[in-house]
Amino acid sequence: MASTEQEVFDFKVEGMTCGSCAARVQRALEKVEGVEQADVNFATHQVRVKTATPTVDGSALKAAVERSGYRLAATEEPKVNRHPTAKSPPGMSEDRGTYWRRRVAVVFPAAIFMVVTMFMGHEAMGNPALRWTMFAVATVVQFWVGWPFLREAARRARRLTANMDTLIAIGTSAAYLFSVYQLVENRMELYFETAVLIIAFLSLGRHLEARAKARAGKAVRALLELGAKEARLVTGEGEFMVPVEEVRVGHLIRVRPGEKVPVDGEVVDGASAVDESMFTGESVPVEKGPGDRVSGATVNASGVLTIRATAVGSDTALAHIIKLVEDAQTGKTEVQRLADRVSAVFVPVVLGLALLTLGAWTVVANDPTEGLLAAVAVLIIACPCALGLATPTAILVGTGRGADLGVLIKSSEVLERTRTISTVLFDKTGTLTRGQMSLTDVHPAGAAGEEVLRLAGAVEANSEHPIGAAIAAAQRDRAPLLPVSQFEAVAGYGVRSTVETEDGPIFVTVGRRKFMAESGLVLPEEMEQAAERFEAEGKTSVFAGWSGEVRGVVAVADTIKTGAEEAVQSLKSMGLSVAMITGDNWTTAQAIAKELGIDTVIAEVLPQDKINEVARLQSGGEIVAMVGDGVNDAPALVQADLGIAMGTGTDVAIQASDLALMNGDPRTVPLAITLSRRTYRTIVQNLFWAFGYNVIAIPVAALGLLNPILAGAAMAFSSVSVVANSLRLLRFGRRD
Repeated sequence: MASTEQEVFDFKVEGMTCGSCAARVQRALEKVEGVEQADVNFATHQVRVKTATPTVDGSALKAAVERSGYRLAATEEPKVNRHPTAKSPPGMSEDRGTYWRRRVAVVFPAAIFMVVTMFMGHEAMGNPALRWTMFAVATVVQFWVGWPFLREAARRARRLTANMDTLIAIGTSAAYLFSVYQLVENRMELYFETAVLIIAFLSLGRHLEARAKARAGKAVRALLELGAKEARLVTGEGEFMVPVEEVRVGHLIRVRPGEKVPVDGEVVDGASAVDESMFTGESVPVEKGPGDRVSGATVNASGVLTIRATAVGSDTALAHIIKLVEDAQTGKTEVQRLADRVSAVFVPVVLGLALLTLGAWTVVANDPTEGLLAAVAVLIIACPCALGLATPTAILVGTGRGADLGVLIKSSEVLERTRTISTVLFDKTGTLTRGQMSLTDVHPAGAAGEEVLRLAGAVEANSEHPIGAAIAAAQRDRAPLLPVSQFEAVAGYGVRSTVETEDGPIFVTVGRRKFMAESGLVLPEEMEQAAERFEAEGKTSVFAGWSGEVRGVVAVADTIKTGAEEAVQSLKSMGLSVAMITGDNWTTAQAIAKELGIDTVIAEVLPQDKINEVARLQSGGEIVAMVGDGVNDAPALVQADLGIAMGTGTDVAIQASDLALMNGDPRTVPLAITLSRRTYRTIVQNLFWAFGYNVIAIPVAALGLLNPILAGAAMAFSSVSVVANSLRLLRFGRRD
């Protein structure tokens, strides 16, 4: 079992067969002294227990659950290097599908035989050999194929409780035992086919349900299988292939072209391009060199890298992603808690309705045989499986599909919050823009633009300022930088130095207007006008001059990310207001906002005041989703009704958020909101179907208008349909 400071316990639950089981386990756990909250997920068979005191231990929780007829078992920490043939997560195991497939293979030939006998006519049914053959077939089906239902019903009975299996066991046993009585008394009316066909449909439903659950959990299993199985450990004695579990922090690992990076680490030697698409969704490999970070499960595309392990096992980025997804799948929405409360009392109510139905038919209609069939139909049709599956399967598939798309939904409550947001507030730098300066324009005066950039780039090569670095990088991309001497940097103003050109040394000054004047350089009106034009566009102007005059204006800007404008328009089309917050000046902020189509701009905001701006919007009635990536965004992400962190940002921002996006593409924001809303809508659809199905079907069955065989088929269909509706989320975001 996993615990965090003895306050949170994670278990898998054995023995649950329906939503009422999950509700009963939850009640048993919440009765333990010191337990604050228990969330039981019927789809994954997982439970998370939060305690109010560290004195509660796992043995007390296990004992409480065992007294209610179920079992708790320890869960495993996410093992990202698990072999593909390893068992699936609890509740989604292919073994369960195989278990029911064997029973389906036996019961359906028996069911076909029973259907044939139904059409043989009254005379054929008087044949003793046929009648006893039907008894033999029904006995095998009732006590072997139906054994899982009988066994669980018996377990519940020993503890004076009931669940779905109780309803099935009573219903099929009533039909079977009544038929045995009729057979022994040599009476004509036999209902063996009722018991056999009910069990056939229910077994098929369990088999299809198990297969659907396995599909629903494939995203987490795919993540588990992404990690490398072995690592090339570098020691003083050479290189050795070892299981990745043996790698420790500080070990040196060599990764050759085409190999997976086995653990998180820092490059200490070599250069290569690394495919990080499994994290970011970006297909273009990222260049890595000494000092750069690499994540486990990414693929080394070209050169040889030597890395120092910085995180292994459950501390790696991939393990954290898996943990986030599993945490979200364990949680419950408020609407599911309501469904759990209904499921908890549902089975006893249905048992009472079945007895009432039998009594009414016997007393009022004087037809106990029809009353028995109607009571059996009520028992079978009312099973609350669909209620128990409605929410967890949708969350399971939705969060899994999100993981495929690089969207981490960190809790089930997020799904409810996304449907109510009215405003999306973007931080500018690093979220809508690239977060780094780059050259945008060069305006020369009396000299070629290439000459202005060549000289300005050479002078700025030694500058540590982001603006200077952008100018130097632009020239470096075009041609080698010229050598300089006598470099001088004046903080807040600019730089100057002598550039060694082919025609001799030139003393060049690069910087602000005031620096030009103090350096004795004349600023032509044309240069002033060009600078003002650039600044009106939200760019930063830098002057370059030599020989007594300013020779050109260079403009740099934090450029807008690809897809930012499309993201804003998508959010607007969803009926959401879009706003931008930044510490930049109003001119720059307005220029960026105008280009993106953002109407509301909050500029010149100090980092510590962002949280106040979010609160101000909320006080005006807005439900705010905040999108950010920096450390200074973390308080605002917490304050917002929905915090969305760009995965290219800081760990602090990601931890403070409700939704984490594993790439830096702004278009993922509307995608994440749409997926969350679609998942919640699927939950509502599932619950509406599950509730509506029972509300309509139970009275129909009680009135004798629903054959028990059809009731069995309908009950199986209700569970499968809920899971199938959830599986539609697997197609979300696909272009095909």
